[in-house]
Amino acid sequence: MSSTHFDIAIIGAGAAGLHLALAMRDEPFFQEKRILILEKTAKDQNDRTFCFWEKGDGKWNKLLRQTWSQGDFFSAERAIPLSLPPYRYNMLRAIDFYEFAKREIATSPNFHWQNEDVKSVEHGDPIRISGQQGSYLADYVFDSRIPEDFFKKNDKYTRLLQHFKGWVIRTPDDQFDPERFTLMDFRLLWPGSTSFTYVLPLNKREALVEFTLFSPELLKDGDYDRMLHRYVSDILKLREFDIVEQEQGVIPMSDFPFEKYSKGNHVRIGTGGGWVKPSTGYSFKNCERNSRKIVENMKAGRPANQGLIPYKFRFYDALFLDVLNRQNELGPKLFEIMYAKYSVQQIFAYLDDQTSFAEDLGIMVGFPWPPFLKSLVKHVTR
Repeated sequence: MSSTHFDIAIIGAGAAGLHLALAMRDEPFFQEKRILILEKTAKDQNDRTFCFWEKGDGKWNKLLRQTWSQGDFFSAERAIPLSLPPYRYNMLRAIDFYEFAKREIATSPNFHWQNEDVKSVEHGDPIRISGQQGSYLADYVFDSRIPEDFFKKNDKYTRLLQHFKGWVIRTPDDQFDPERFTLMDFRLLWPGSTSFTYVLPLNKREALVEFTLFSPELLKDGDYDRMLHRYVSDILKLREFDIVEQEQGVIPMSDFPFEKYSKGNHVRIGTGGGWVKPSTGYSFKNCERNSRKIVENMKAGRPANQGLIPYKFRFYDALFLDVLNRQNELGPKLFEIMYAKYSVQQIFAYLDDQTSFAEDLGIMVGFPWPPFLKSLVKHVTR
């Protein structure tokens, strides 16, 4: 395929690219559009787990691996039970989402999937995409690649990483309550860091146990395994278990303005478009919501990326990230304050960017002000 012209090209078939493709597939407005998906891998591996909360039944219920309405938060000093209704906390295996999306897309003759490693995008009318296999032309390009400037680190923005490793473990007898999950457990910490473990029971004998850090630097590979071993043996008190699956990943947590790298009909999406919630690393539901917004914008003749970024909440996230960047050891206490003082329903609404300014203030007053005041002065003066 060389210099083939499409109406729309989507670079990357991760959560953002596939959400956008599915949203376009379901909208009659796009039925006559030739849509190209460029993805360098086969998307045939379970390379991650998508977790998200939502009220009641959702679009992905039939694909969910597990779902919970009861959970727990653990700090070093206390256990806080979490009753989620009307929310539920959902677990979706990436491979199940990929396979579903590929099946749906394959039934639409106006979609074309090309295994391609994209090297560059050249602005013009149309836009030219160059890859290892060839070149492609498109009127609109939705690009999930992270801008190269993000990696240069010579600017004023905060860059933390959410880095993690998880094991799916299986025990010879019943050890887990499949009706209850652990959202965050700070009883085992990597020294001087914001680090925690979460536990997602799949049944009475299987669970995903994942050790996670919000910090500037990655650990050595063996360190994640050592922390998981310690958690399973010291906290879960398990002596016999098998590791049946593993996953590992890194998610940027940053106030870097990814969305400013969208230019005209070349629109950044996903992590590369700032769709990851900077203070938490959650993105799956943002990908769903933002894909719907793009579809509605294009139908209405508006710029495709209009209204995608909630700048009020981006500012809040920037302050929180700056505090963690300067004093990473404060994270466990800040999360404990959050879950001790506020209902999980308040927290989820705030993290979903669905609260009013008055509600925001009601949450903010519960936190210690000195570290946040320092971050506020820093951001206002810059």
